Amino acid sequence: MRKVREEFGFKNLHVMIPFCRTVEEAAKVTALMAEEGLRRGPDFKVWLMAEIPSNIILADQFNQYVDGYSIGSNDLTMLVLGCDRDNDSVAGIFDERNLAVKRAIRHLIEVAHRDGKTVSICGQAPSVYPDFTEFLIRSGIDSISVNPDAVKAAKHWVAQIEQRIILEKVTGRGLAENSEYTW
Repeated sequence: MRKVREEFGFKNLHVMIPFCRTVEEAAKVTALMAEEGLRRGPDFKVWLMAEIPSNIILADQFNQYVDGYSIGSNDLTMLVLGCDRDNDSVAGIFDERNLAVKRAIRHLIEVAHRDGKTVSICGQAPSVYPDFTEFLIRSGIDSISVNPDAVKAAKHWVAQIEQRIILEKVTGRGLAENSEYTW
């Protein structure tokens, strides 16, 4: 990574730490990178793949080691709900729109933003569920990744949702009272 950044000049290459179970692991990984000349700074960002409940619960502590998060919604959903989407006996439980998963995501966004960290999401849900995309936008997500075949539809959904939010602000009539939008 250092060679690509320094010798080849690709300063737009950053790092994403996957499946980091503990804050101590985050400290070790960032210390090891620093020993190798890869120190967080204005031109080198470190993100954490937020796919384990501990990443969410301890986000206030993980924040000291990262610049932002990318929510791995598939793994996070499986680990929050204790299910495997590929196992027929429990696959029916798998749903990123489950309240427990949504509360975890909302919590991460709030805690990360409090410390100036960004939050994005990758996974299938924003590509197939407009209601989930709306939840993410209303929760303040910084960016959303979607499947290539869903880009056009997702852009349309995002534009509609943002227009609704603007209209709600202008008219003073929001959806906050509606229990469907109380996460």
